[in-house]
Amino acid sequence: MNNLTNKVAIITGASSGIGRASALLLAREGAAVVVGARRRAELDLLVAEIAAAGGRAVAVAGDVKDEAFAAQMVQAAIAHFGGLDIAFNNAGTLGEMGPTPGISAAGWHDTLGINLSSAFYGAKHQIPALQKRGSGTVIFTSTFVGYTVGFAGVAAYAASKAGLIGLTQSLASEFGSEGIRVNAILPGGTDTPMGRQMTSSPETLAHVQNLHALKRLATPEEIARSVLYLASDASSFMTGAALLVDGGMSVYRG
Repeated sequence: MNNLTNKVAIITGASSGIGRASALLLAREGAAVVVGARRRAELDLLVAEIAAAGGRAVAVAGDVKDEAFAAQMVQAAIAHFGGLDIAFNNAGTLGEMGPTPGISAAGWHDTLGINLSSAFYGAKHQIPALQKRGSGTVIFTSTFVGYTVGFAGVAAYAASKAGLIGLTQSLASEFGSEGIRVNAILPGGTDTPMGRQMTSSPETLAHVQNLHALKRLATPEEIARSVLYLASDASSFMTGAALLVDGGMSVYRG
């Protein structure tokens, strides 16, 4: 039921980490993918890797904080592959971290722009394309931070990612009658370039691993499998969900 043959997917934040792993997996399952991020060189390498494996992909480089970029991604899906069925709004940042009184207004707005506003822009332009298909699925990358667990020093990150859950629930309610499903994944600690900013020493890595019931970090490929689940008919009765993929972080109290 995970087969995505004849489906078309958009993936943002695709140049590395969860986005890149998801693009590879969805393409391997049959989807044509439009991959987006700021770094053109990394996107071109990803497209080449997908093509070498027999898949179909095109790249659109740009800034997710720009609404025009969201429109360009949808236009590329239609122009190259004839429409849109799946949108994975994954781009994100930890943003400016530290004691909240020291967080700058610019840092706050930049974090919300990348993590929350970009997802809104994406959905705003993706949903009309899904409506033309008669169904579809939208997926956001949120986090357990600010949902089941609170961490100090990440106010902008937590607030922006928690906002995605509200956006998920609202869109799921608004468009469910049209066959459009909207869900969010909430990954735990994952071995990605962004995640390594929080685990930059052996001591911090061990600490973060120990917070999980599984006593390790996820690989990007493990998180990508949850994206595939939500993108496919395997999750056909799921919408409005905040899906924890956190290695037991939210329940572990050891």
